Amino acid sequence: MTIGIRTAVILVGGAGLRLRPITNDLPKCMIPLHGKPLIYWTLTWLRESGFDHAVLGVSYLKEKVIEYVKEKEKEFGLKIDFSEHTQEGETGEGFRLAIKRHVTDEYFLAMNGDELSNLNLKNFVDFHFKNKGVVTVAVSAMRSPFAIVETNGVDITKFSEKPIMEDKLVSIGIYVFNQSITKYLPTVGSIEKTTFPALAAKKLIKAYRLGIGERWLTINSLKDLYTAEEEFASLRRVQT
Repeated sequence: MTIGIRTAVILVGGAGLRLRPITNDLPKCMIPLHGKPLIYWTLTWLRESGFDHAVLGVSYLKEKVIEYVKEKEKEFGLKIDFSEHTQEGETGEGFRLAIKRHVTDEYFLAMNGDELSNLNLKNFVDFHFKNKGVVTVAVSAMRSPFAIVETNGVDITKFSEKPIMEDKLVSIGIYVFNQSITKYLPTVGSIEKTTFPALAAKKLIKAYRLGIGERWLTINSLKDLYTAEEEFASLRRVQT
Protein backbone atom coordinates (compact mmCIF):
# COMPACT_ATOMS: atom_id res chain seq x y z
CA MET A 1 0.00 0.00 0.00
CA THR A 2 1.51 3.33 -1.08
CA ILE A 3 0.56 6.07 1.34
CA GLY A 4 1.28 9.80 1.16
CA ILE A 5 2.52 10.24 4.73
CA ARG A 6 5.07 8.31 6.78
CA THR A 7 4.81 9.50 10.41
CA ALA A 8 2.19 8.84 13.08
CA VAL A 9 1.87 10.48 16.51
CA ILE A 10 0.09 8.27 19.05
CA LEU A 11 -0.84 9.40 22.55
CA VAL A 12 -0.43 6.47 24.93
CA GLY A 13 -0.18 8.38 28.21
CA GLY A 14 -3.64 7.75 29.64
CA ALA A 15 -4.13 6.18 33.07
CA GLY A 16 -7.18 4.17 31.96
CA LEU A 17 -9.20 4.86 35.10
CA ARG A 18 -12.27 3.03 33.78
CA LEU A 19 -10.16 -0.09 33.29
CA ARG A 20 -9.12 -0.40 36.93
CA PRO A 21 -7.93 -2.64 38.53
CA ILE A 22 -6.10 -3.82 35.36
CA THR A 23 -4.46 -0.42 34.96
CA ASN A 24 -3.41 -0.03 38.61
CA ASP A 25 0.10 -1.09 37.59
CA LEU A 26 -0.19 -1.27 33.81
CA PRO A 27 -0.49 1.56 31.25
CA LYS A 28 -3.67 1.40 29.19
CA CYS A 29 -1.79 0.75 25.96
CA MET A 30 -0.12 -2.28 27.55
CA ILE A 31 -3.38 -4.08 28.34
CA PRO A 32 -3.28 -7.55 26.74
CA LEU A 33 -5.53 -8.04 23.72
CA HIS A 34 -5.48 -11.31 21.83
CA GLY A 35 -2.25 -12.30 23.58
CA LYS A 36 -0.31 -9.06 22.97
CA PRO A 37 -0.41 -5.48 24.33
CA LEU A 38 -2.77 -3.06 22.59
CA ILE A 39 0.21 -0.94 21.48
CA TYR A 40 1.55 -3.96 19.56
CA TRP A 41 -1.56 -4.03 17.36
CA THR A 42 -1.45 -0.27 16.78
CA LEU A 43 2.19 -0.25 15.68
CA THR A 44 1.89 -3.32 13.45
CA TRP A 45 -1.22 -1.82 11.81
CA LEU A 46 0.78 1.31 11.00
CA ARG A 47 3.69 -0.68 9.58
CA GLU A 48 1.33 -2.80 7.46
CA SER A 49 -0.23 0.43 6.17
CA GLY A 50 3.12 1.81 4.97
CA PHE A 51 4.31 3.99 7.87
CA ASP A 52 7.96 4.00 8.91
CA HIS A 53 8.03 6.46 11.86
CA ALA A 54 5.97 6.58 15.05
CA VAL A 55 6.11 9.08 17.91
CA LEU A 56 4.61 7.86 21.18
CA GLY A 57 3.36 10.47 23.65
CA VAL A 58 3.92 8.85 27.05
CA SER A 59 2.99 9.77 30.61
CA TYR A 60 1.36 7.29 33.04
CA LEU A 61 3.80 4.46 33.89
CA LYS A 62 5.82 5.55 30.87
CA GLU A 63 8.81 3.35 31.75
CA LYS A 64 6.80 0.20 31.03
CA VAL A 65 5.76 1.46 27.60
CA ILE A 66 9.28 2.58 26.66
CA GLU A 67 10.89 -0.66 27.84
CA TYR A 68 8.47 -2.85 25.90
CA VAL A 69 8.57 -0.84 22.67
CA LYS A 70 12.37 -0.52 22.65
CA GLU A 71 12.69 -4.26 23.14
CA LYS A 72 10.35 -4.91 20.16
CA GLU A 73 11.43 -2.01 17.92
CA LYS A 74 13.11 -4.21 15.28
CA GLU A 75 10.04 -6.43 15.15
CA PHE A 76 7.80 -3.41 14.61
CA GLY A 77 9.94 -2.24 11.69
CA LEU A 78 9.44 1.43 12.59
CA LYS A 79 11.66 4.23 13.81
CA ILE A 80 10.10 5.03 17.19
CA ASP A 81 10.56 8.19 19.27
CA PHE A 82 9.12 8.99 22.70
CA SER A 83 7.76 12.30 23.98
CA GLU A 84 6.86 12.75 27.64
CA HIS A 85 3.94 14.92 28.74
CA THR A 86 1.95 15.39 31.94
CA GLN A 87 -1.43 13.89 32.78
CA GLU A 88 -2.72 17.38 33.53
CA GLY A 89 -1.67 18.67 30.11
CA GLU A 90 -4.14 16.34 28.35
CA THR A 91 -4.17 15.85 24.58
CA GLY A 92 -3.18 19.47 23.83
CA GLU A 93 0.14 19.21 25.62
CA GLY A 94 0.66 15.64 24.47
CA PHE A 95 0.32 16.40 20.76
CA ARG A 96 2.03 19.80 20.95
CA LEU A 97 5.20 18.47 22.57
CA ALA A 98 5.38 15.33 20.44
CA ILE A 99 5.08 17.35 17.22
CA LYS A 100 7.56 20.01 18.34
CA ARG A 101 10.18 17.45 19.38
CA HIS A 102 9.94 14.79 16.70
CA VAL A 103 7.80 15.69 13.66
CA THR A 104 9.16 17.65 10.70
CA ASP A 105 6.73 16.25 8.09
CA GLU A 106 4.17 18.66 6.66
CA TYR A 107 1.41 16.03 7.01
CA PHE A 108 1.14 13.21 9.55
CA LEU A 109 -1.29 10.87 11.26
CA ALA A 110 -2.35 11.56 14.85
CA MET A 111 -4.39 9.31 17.09
CA ASN A 112 -5.32 8.26 20.59
CA GLY A 113 -3.65 5.07 21.70
CA ASP A 114 -6.81 3.29 22.81
CA GLU A 115 -8.31 2.93 19.33
CA LEU A 116 -8.49 -0.34 17.40
CA SER A 117 -9.46 0.00 13.75
CA ASN A 118 -9.05 -1.45 10.28
CA LEU A 119 -9.42 2.00 8.71
CA ASN A 120 -7.93 2.18 5.21
CA LEU A 121 -5.23 4.76 5.90
CA LYS A 122 -4.41 5.35 2.23
CA ASN A 123 -8.00 6.36 1.49
CA PHE A 124 -8.05 8.48 4.65
CA VAL A 125 -4.86 10.34 3.70
CA ASP A 126 -5.96 10.79 0.06
CA PHE A 127 -9.21 12.33 1.32
CA HIS A 128 -7.22 14.78 3.45
CA PHE A 129 -5.06 15.89 0.53
CA LYS A 130 -8.13 16.33 -1.68
CA ASN A 131 -10.16 18.38 0.80
CA LYS A 132 -7.32 20.55 2.15
CA GLY A 133 -8.27 20.93 5.80
CA VAL A 134 -5.86 21.63 8.63
CA VAL A 135 -7.26 18.48 10.23
CA THR A 136 -9.27 15.55 8.91
CA VAL A 137 -11.16 13.50 11.49
CA ALA A 138 -12.26 9.93 10.86
CA VAL A 139 -15.93 9.68 11.85
CA SER A 140 -18.51 6.93 12.12
CA ALA A 141 -22.22 6.65 12.73
CA MET A 142 -22.93 6.49 16.45
CA ARG A 143 -24.12 3.29 18.06
CA SER A 144 -26.34 4.26 20.96
CA PRO A 145 -25.33 2.58 24.23
CA PHE A 146 -29.01 2.63 25.21
CA ALA A 147 -32.36 1.59 23.80
CA ILE A 148 -34.05 4.46 21.91
CA VAL A 149 -37.81 4.88 22.31
CA GLU A 150 -40.40 7.02 20.58
CA THR A 151 -43.59 7.90 22.39
CA ASN A 152 -47.08 9.23 21.83
CA GLY A 153 -48.35 10.36 25.17
CA VAL A 154 -47.68 7.46 27.54
CA ASP A 155 -47.55 4.91 24.71
CA ILE A 156 -44.21 3.71 23.34
CA THR A 157 -44.67 3.60 19.59
CA LYS A 158 -41.17 2.42 18.67
CA PHE A 159 -38.46 0.62 20.62
CA SER A 160 -34.95 0.16 19.20
CA GLU A 161 -32.27 -1.63 21.23
CA LYS A 162 -28.89 0.15 20.91
CA PRO A 163 -29.45 1.26 17.29
CA ILE A 164 -26.87 2.69 14.92
CA MET A 165 -27.84 6.34 14.49
CA GLU A 166 -26.83 7.25 10.93
CA ASP A 167 -27.66 10.93 11.44
CA LYS A 168 -25.26 11.25 14.39
CA LEU A 169 -21.53 11.05 13.65
CA VAL A 170 -18.79 10.57 16.23
CA SER A 171 -15.02 11.00 16.06
CA ILE A 172 -13.10 7.73 16.27
CA GLY A 173 -9.97 9.44 17.63
CA ILE A 174 -7.87 9.10 14.45
CA TYR A 175 -6.81 12.19 12.50
CA VAL A 176 -4.59 13.57 9.75
CA PHE A 177 -2.85 16.81 10.80
CA ASN A 178 -1.03 19.51 8.86
CA GLN A 179 1.92 21.18 10.61
CA SER A 180 -0.22 24.31 10.84
CA ILE A 181 -2.20 22.54 13.58
CA THR A 182 0.49 23.75 16.01
CA LYS A 183 -0.94 27.29 15.89
CA TYR A 184 -4.17 25.96 17.40
CA LEU A 185 -2.84 23.57 20.04
CA PRO A 186 -3.23 24.73 23.65
CA THR A 187 -0.40 24.69 26.16
CA VAL A 188 -2.60 22.46 28.32
CA GLY A 189 -6.10 21.11 27.81
CA SER A 190 -8.07 18.91 25.45
CA ILE A 191 -7.88 19.48 21.69
CA GLU A 192 -11.43 18.16 21.46
CA LYS A 193 -12.60 21.12 23.58
CA THR A 194 -10.24 23.81 22.24
CA THR A 195 -8.54 23.13 18.91
CA PHE A 196 -11.29 21.32 17.05
CA PRO A 197 -14.09 23.82 17.86
CA ALA A 198 -11.81 26.69 16.76
CA LEU A 199 -11.02 24.96 13.48
CA ALA A 200 -14.69 24.07 12.93
CA ALA A 201 -15.64 27.74 13.26
CA LYS A 202 -13.22 28.51 10.40
CA LYS A 203 -14.25 25.46 8.31
CA LEU A 204 -10.70 24.11 8.53
CA ILE A 205 -11.58 20.66 9.87
CA LYS A 206 -12.96 17.94 7.59
CA ALA A 207 -14.79 14.66 8.21
CA TYR A 208 -13.87 11.34 6.60
CA ARG A 209 -16.74 8.91 7.10
CA LEU A 210 -15.77 5.27 7.52
CA GLY A 211 -16.72 3.20 4.50
CA ILE A 212 -18.16 -0.25 4.08
CA GLY A 213 -16.02 -2.78 5.94
CA GLU A 214 -14.13 -0.14 7.94
CA ARG A 215 -14.58 -0.65 11.69
CA TRP A 216 -13.33 0.82 14.96
CA LEU A 217 -13.55 0.38 18.70
CA THR A 218 -12.33 2.57 21.54
CA ILE A 219 -11.18 0.48 24.48
CA ASN A 220 -12.36 2.41 27.53
CA SER A 221 -13.82 -0.31 29.74
CA LEU A 222 -13.70 -4.01 30.54
CA LYS A 223 -16.78 -4.41 28.35
CA ASP A 224 -14.94 -2.79 25.42
CA LEU A 225 -12.00 -5.12 25.99
CA TYR A 226 -14.30 -8.14 25.89
CA THR A 227 -15.89 -6.84 22.66
CA ALA A 228 -12.43 -6.32 21.12
CA GLU A 229 -11.52 -9.94 21.88
CA GLU A 230 -14.79 -11.18 20.37
CA GLU A 231 -14.52 -9.04 17.23
CA PHE A 232 -10.74 -9.03 16.90
CA ALA A 233 -10.56 -10.59 13.42
CA SER A 234 -12.74 -7.94 11.77
CA LEU A 235 -11.13 -5.05 13.66
CA ARG A 236 -7.65 -6.13 12.61
CA ARG A 237 -8.39 -6.93 8.97
CA VAL A 238 -6.62 -4.10 7.13
CA GLN A 239 -8.82 -2.66 4.37
CA THR A 240 -7.32 -2.47 0.88
